[in-house]
Amino acid sequence: MIVSLHVATGAALGAVVRSRPLALLLGAPLHVAGDRVPHEDIPDRSFEIGSGLAALGLLAARRGPLDPAVLGGVAAAVPDLEHVVPWLRPGGEKIFHRGGGRHGAGMPAETQLLLAGALVGLLLGRRR
Repeated sequence: MIVSLHVATGAALGAVVRSRPLALLLGAPLHVAGDRVPHEDIPDRSFEIGSGLAALGLLAARRGPLDPAVLGGVAAAVPDLEHVVPWLRPGGEKIFHRGGGRHGAGMPAETQLLLAGALVGLLLGRRR
């Protein structure tokens, strides 16, 4: 799953549970579940990182940085850091991405971007 959709689904979950600790706790399992859905990836790592950070930035600016939706978005996206930060892989092994997920077929990247934008848009429009 692309980073911006991880952010958006984590943010949606955080908004639903309305609990900071619960949003943080549920982020990693939500990430793993999302990666189990067959999906295409975006080959441009800069775009992936930028779109995820943009979604988080918009949510934090609108809802506040400690809002459960923002924390849920962060928690659901953080497992992808092991792709780009080598010291997060003890012994060189990835923790969250063992087995490689379901890449290359399934939900197109464009559809994921559209869903992420729709979810973030809904969360930006809702008042706390």
